[in-house]
Amino acid sequence: MSRTTRKLLLPGTIIALIVATVLLAPVLPLQDVRGMDIPHRFAPPSTEHWLGQDDFGRDVLARLIWGGRASLFIAVGSALIAAAIGTTLGLLGGYFRGVVELLTVRASEIILCLPPLLLALLVVAILGAGTWPLIIALTILYTPNYARVVYAATQQVRGLDFVTAQRAMGTHPLRILVRTILPNVLPPLLVQMSLVVASAMVIESGLSFLGLGVVPPTPSWGLMIRSARGAMEVAPLLLVWPSLALAGTILTFNLLCDRLQSVLDPRSFTAGGALWLRPRQKQKAKKPVKALETDAPLLEIRDLSIAAHNLELVRRVGLTVRPGETVALVGESGSGKTLTGLAMTGLLADTLRITGGSAVYRSRSGEPIDLTGLDEDGFRALRGEDISMVFQDAAAALNPVLRIGEQVGEAIRAHHHIDDAALKTRVIDLLRHVGIPDPETRASAYPHELSGGQRQRAMIAVAVANNPRLLIADEPTTALDPTIQAQILQLFARLKEETPEMGMIFVTHDLAVVAEIADRVTVMYAGEVVEEGPVAEVFAAPKHPYTQALIASVPEGGSERLVAIPGAVPSPRAMPTGCRFAPRCSYALPNCIDHAPQAAEPTSDRLTRCFRWEDVS
Repeated sequence: MSRTTRKLLLPGTIIALIVATVLLAPVLPLQDVRGMDIPHRFAPPSTEHWLGQDDFGRDVLARLIWGGRASLFIAVGSALIAAAIGTTLGLLGGYFRGVVELLTVRASEIILCLPPLLLALLVVAILGAGTWPLIIALTILYTPNYARVVYAATQQVRGLDFVTAQRAMGTHPLRILVRTILPNVLPPLLVQMSLVVASAMVIESGLSFLGLGVVPPTPSWGLMIRSARGAMEVAPLLLVWPSLALAGTILTFNLLCDRLQSVLDPRSFTAGGALWLRPRQKQKAKKPVKALETDAPLLEIRDLSIAAHNLELVRRVGLTVRPGETVALVGESGSGKTLTGLAMTGLLADTLRITGGSAVYRSRSGEPIDLTGLDEDGFRALRGEDISMVFQDAAAALNPVLRIGEQVGEAIRAHHHIDDAALKTRVIDLLRHVGIPDPETRASAYPHELSGGQRQRAMIAVAVANNPRLLIADEPTTALDPTIQAQILQLFARLKEETPEMGMIFVTHDLAVVAEIADRVTVMYAGEVVEEGPVAEVFAAPKHPYTQALIASVPEGGSERLVAIPGAVPSPRAMPTGCRFAPRCSYALPNCIDHAPQAAEPTSDRLTRCFRWEDVS
């Protein structure tokens, strides 16, 4: 038993005893909870009545236990119902945003404008006093609190790489909400639960104290405090017992939920994860569609532009990928490489949009599909099956609460109906195929239990699980040491040999990687394509000053002396009016500063965006 788990023993044992006591009240050897003994009213504790007798001679211990039954039922019941409703509203609003957010989270927040006690009084006044009206009142009161907490947590989690990776697999949004986002928002949800239970017990006691809660003769701690208040001078202990029970239960419950937050936090939980969320269905296998032989480009991007609000980030990008070809997308950070890749999978952030151009992808059936015109459902049908993506940081892209085998299996189940036995075999074969040692054991491991290289291999296994026709690799070797980088590049080379029809876009800033893996290279700068062509020709004779400067700035470039590129990539808010590279270019002329160069073709398979490309050596 871990140190964190041992912290649950004390509060968990106390809560278990309290719950067991109130649940077993009907079978415990207690005095009649309604039996009155007027001659012995206010009697002190005795062997027959351990906590004494109240103002009607009733046994205090029996009423305390039965009162806890009512108070806990109302508080926990309303907290659970409010949690179910509020969590649903928060998840939907936080994930889908827009109109869904307005109809769920924002609509529920109207309730927060009303004072809590007055709202509860209003509901009780309309429905009448009693247990269920009180539960309804407290549910209405606390639902917005859950919705806001879950909404905020969902907003934080939905932008993380492992959620984006789930979308890239083509996983259905509701499955992402239940399997990926919900386990990651559980810790703050538990904290909110403890606060709600505590608050609900206080409000229930307050309303019962006012005579608007639990209806006598049913006992509750609030009613006991109310009746004891008038006899404080005669029998002060009558006020002590229900007050201690109320305060002690609230404090213990808060402590338990606080400890549970640490134990169930997905980032530290290593002994089971969110494995209670594991639906399994056996369905008939889907017949595979045979790929159509064609000489047409697999993906043809023309004049693609991407903007955030009115700020243009990517302008007039053109890119062609043919079956079996690897195209390297190269440039400094901020050049638009990753945005271009994300646009091909429909994974751009909500604030970004495609403002122009086309990206025609040819499906397995030979049908041309313009990716810029697809909605989320259209992308979901392609992600993971036809187009897949390997993300830069595997540690962030893999879901921390699911085992590796489950995540690879999810990618397969998103597009194929397969039984459990066949799925397990397929997952282990995939892990073995990408070079993970002891795949049977590693399939049951969590991402944090793997090394960096093994996590990246697992990420690749997820990406190629359905044999995609187009693979987009977003700097998959950046965070790895040179030895592991070489192994990952060898893995990509082997995958390319084994699936000769698969096209690949390899996003990187490492020219040595480009020389090793790519057939063609596309160089981007400040959101534009400035040069493209076969790798060997571009490296041997670059036709753009930026490409020349990139080659001269790396050891593998062959220059006698390394030369740093002066200046920095311009901000999207302050782009030069002419050539975007002109402020940093040694070849720049006044014409370059005032006018943007058009694309020129030095040869039939080369392209450059420079006025002086003939002078670049």
